[in-house]
Amino acid sequence: MFKMYFICMNYIIKIIFIIIINLGLFASNPKAGSFSITRVHYSGGGDWYSDPSSIPNLLNFITKNTNIEVNQNERRAKIGTDEFYNSYYLYLTGHGNIKFSDKESQNLRNFLLNGGFLHADDNYGMDKSFRREMEKVFPDKDWVELPINHPIFNIYYEFNNGLPKIHEHNNKRPQALALFHDKKIIAIYTYESDLGDGWENQDVHSNKQESRLEALKMGTNIVVYSLLR
Repeated sequence: MFKMYFICMNYIIKIIFIIIINLGLFASNPKAGSFSITRVHYSGGGDWYSDPSSIPNLLNFITKNTNIEVNQNERRAKIGTDEFYNSYYLYLTGHGNIKFSDKESQNLRNFLLNGGFLHADDNYGMDKSFRREMEKVFPDKDWVELPINHPIFNIYYEFNNGLPKIHEHNNKRPQALALFHDKKIIAIYTYESDLGDGWENQDVHSNKQESRLEALKMGTNIVVYSLLR
C-alpha cells in the first residue's frame, strides 16, 4: 500500500513540477527575491564554514539546469538573527561538535514548524552531536529513513538506488533521514553520503566527475522538493 502511495505521489509531483517549469513560475521577478541557501553558523567548536565552494557550486548548477531564480551568493546566519529569520532554506554541515543553546533550539523549532526547511549534511564527525542537538529541538520527533521510491529521489533527477555515496566515512550505507510535521518534511539529514564534498571544486577532494555530478543532482532534488512541499 505504501509503495503504491509513493509511486502515485511521484507521478503527481513530477507533473506539477513540469507545469511549474513550463510556466516559468520559478523564474520570478528579481525585485521580488530569489531562492537562496543560508549556512547555519552554530557554536560548539565544529567547523560550520567547511566546504566553502560547495554551496556556490550547487547554486550555480541549479541556475544552469533549472528555471529556478537563484541568488548565487551563499548567506550565513546564527540562529535567531535577522538574517536567519529572513531565510527559508538552511544548510548545516561541518566536522566536530555542534551546540545549540536552549533559546537557539526553540528558535530553530519555531522556524521549521512555521515553514522553514533544514538540510543537514553529514560531514565526518558531526553525527553524534547533531543528533543530540536535534533531540533538544524536537524531543517529540524521530528521524525516519526515506525509502528509495520516495519522490525526493526522482522529483527532477532519477536516483533508483536512493541517496548516492560520495565519501566512505565509516563505510556505512548512505541514508536520507527526515523529520516530519503534519505529514510534511521539515528537515532532511543526508547521513554517510557527504554531498557537500561532492559539490566542492573538483581539485579539493579529487572526487570523480561522476560522483560530483551525482552529488549536485541530489542537492538539486532536495532543493526542488523543499519548494514543492
